Amino acid sequence: GGMAGGAARVLLAALLGALPAAAERELRFRPPAEAPVRLFTEPELARYDGQQEGQPIYLAVKGVVFDVTSGKEFYGKGAPYNALVGKDSTRGVAKMSLDPADLTHDITGLTEEELKSLDDIFNNVYKAKYPIVGYTSRRILNEDGSPNLDFKPEDQPHFNIKDEF
Repeated sequence: GGMAGGAARVLLAALLGALPAAAERELRFRPPAEAPVRLFTEPELARYDGQQEGQPIYLAVKGVVFDVTSGKEFYGKGAPYNALVGKDSTRGVAKMSLDPADLTHDITGLTEEELKSLDDIFNNVYKAKYPIVGYTSRRILNEDGSPNLDFKPEDQPHFNIKDEF
């Protein structure tokens, strides 16, 4: 506690707009974001794996959850990239790999080239073609479950929702 703890609390309150105690308790589950943001745990994301007809299909890259349902022929049940969905497959996307060992958020040890490829695909394929529906809890929260104050929602400059509604 002491001075430093108090200062950190004041800063947190200032960042998030002063909150009554009840709202502060809820904070653990709500990221500081301009727009409401849906947080996906791994088990939640796993439900959207394309196995259920009529269910949306979600795929996370770099902690950003995309709705890839419109790409059913690539991501649906029995489709070529179905292994990627229902999880954060950042490493697989970077390496262009469907190896189960690569279907993870972990990018440790990727080459410069793989990281560049990851960013290109993230921006020019996923962000350009598919709506963002939320973020993985790993992206929004710190290890201890507290909000990650550096979290910023991605904007989708080229995206327009044509057939969503």
